[in-house]
Amino acid sequence: MIRRAGACLLLAACVVLPGCAWLKPPPPEPQGASEATLAPLAVELEVQAPGELRSLLENYLDLGRLRALAPDEPITPAELRRLEAATPAQARALLETEGYFDAQVQVQRVADNPPRVRVTVEPGQRTIVRDVVWDVKGPLQQAVEAGDRRAMAARSALQGNWPLPPGTPFRNAQWSNAKSSALAQLRASGYASASWESTRAEVDAVDQNAVLWVTAQSGPLFRTGELRIRGLQRHDEQTVRNLANFEPGTPATEQLLLDYQERLQKSGLYDRATVNIDTDPAVADATPVTVRLGELPLQTAIVGLGVSANTGPRATLEHIHRRIFGQRATLRNKFELAQLRQAWEGELTSHTLPGLKRNLVGGALERVESSDDVVKSARLRAGRAYDGERIDRLLFVEVEQSDTRNDLGTETARAISLNLHNTWRKVDNMLLPTDGVGLSLQTAVGQARSDNFDNTHATGPYARAYAKLQWWKPVGEDWYAHTRLELGQVFVKSNLSVPDSQRFRAGGDESVRGYGYRDLGPEENGVTRSGNVLMTASAEIATPITPRIPGLWWATFIDLGNAADRWSELSPALGVGAGVRYRSPLGPVSVDLAYGRETKSLRLHLNVGVQF
Repeated sequence: MIRRAGACLLLAACVVLPGCAWLKPPPPEPQGASEATLAPLAVELEVQAPGELRSLLENYLDLGRLRALAPDEPITPAELRRLEAATPAQARALLETEGYFDAQVQVQRVADNPPRVRVTVEPGQRTIVRDVVWDVKGPLQQAVEAGDRRAMAARSALQGNWPLPPGTPFRNAQWSNAKSSALAQLRASGYASASWESTRAEVDAVDQNAVLWVTAQSGPLFRTGELRIRGLQRHDEQTVRNLANFEPGTPATEQLLLDYQERLQKSGLYDRATVNIDTDPAVADATPVTVRLGELPLQTAIVGLGVSANTGPRATLEHIHRRIFGQRATLRNKFELAQLRQAWEGELTSHTLPGLKRNLVGGALERVESSDDVVKSARLRAGRAYDGERIDRLLFVEVEQSDTRNDLGTETARAISLNLHNTWRKVDNMLLPTDGVGLSLQTAVGQARSDNFDNTHATGPYARAYAKLQWWKPVGEDWYAHTRLELGQVFVKSNLSVPDSQRFRAGGDESVRGYGYRDLGPEENGVTRSGNVLMTASAEIATPITPRIPGLWWATFIDLGNAADRWSELSPALGVGAGVRYRSPLGPVSVDLAYGRETKSLRLHLNVGVQF
């Protein structure tokens, strides 16, 4: 037994002990051996390819990423050779995302100290979309087959707005974006649970074209059900329901919900409002509409100090009570004390009624001083307003009196009139428009009486028409144009004067820059007064001053216009200048320096906001 154990130990020693030499540390490398086996860190990549493809390869090839390695991460020659060998496949994969499926890629080491690798690319012909094969399944297609016009329009729009039509270059990013965009459009049209049943792109690398196959599963058409209103404390639900302006069973499109949300935010009662639906297909026939609101304070007082190029330094006080005497009505009072204008305006307005209507009664007192006269006026009006998606309408009866004092004496005019004001706009942004159109139309008919400067008296009917057209349009890269045309006329017999607010003058920030506020009009014995016709026009082009501050623009403009008693007597005054624009979240702030050709002088103008 002992002899057997001893033999085993001897055998183990013969096996293990020679192997101990393997555990010894290797002999030290000769001085400089490490540097000889490691490539220098700074590997240079040279890409020869068309501009947009060169940037793509420089940024995403592994060889290009070597520039980001830290100094303690050297690259061995073997690793560099591995990366060079992998580069052609990597480059072709990247080029395929841009629609190049037949690219030729060559990789060459053109220097060793430091290593410089050249990647040469012949991308070949870009793949073009040859055809798009559409199919829609589910309730949308069933409605189309049944002749439903709304469904047919939804399907037609879905195909017509497809962002990757035949003839366009095929790119992976655009292919993904096209699918996302089309699905979002289908959901926005009321099919909130829509999904892709299948999508595929068949690429023919030989003929460089692609056929796209897309099949959408629409899911059910969602229709509005009950309103679930959350967050009310001071106001009742009836106003919220009136602002909805749709009946249960209405297709729950994205535009319907966004318009409702915008009306809530514009009502002046809530500081935040969100409108959502339940997208569970099980409740599609009557999906609950959840409205979450945050209410504004019951009363608000706003004090303002500022300066206007039109009326000089000013102080304002505005008070709003959003539920006066506990009723569904808002009372607004605004007082302004300025160097050239003192005014009070008050209005009592009902909260929104069915049909998006509001009843109102209001009044105003005003004293305005210009270089040639002082006008005092008072008015009282009662009427109804309609607040639509793109059209605002105001119909009212107004009683007004104005007293004008100047070097010619005093003129008093009184009138009662029926007025209709319409404002239509289609712009990309209500506060900061850069693309779109705005149109304001005003008409009035009434009866007037005047005590004239020459001590004569007159009575008779009159009519008034006014139009203001504005157009915003991007022109070129980062350039934006804004044009304006303003026309007006009072139809009245020659010896009858209507209240001053019904007549016209030009000059000032929103009229003809380079001239004072209300300084342009017909002259009589050296005194400027209001006229019966008006024409102003403006053209402006603007661009950001620096990409670092995209909201700060500079602009140059030309204004033209005047007021007169008759069109044959109208002589347009010219103003030209330049200025800066700051596009703040509350609206644009404009500072302009304008030269008036008639006065041969410079004038500074300051304006805040956009007037439609």
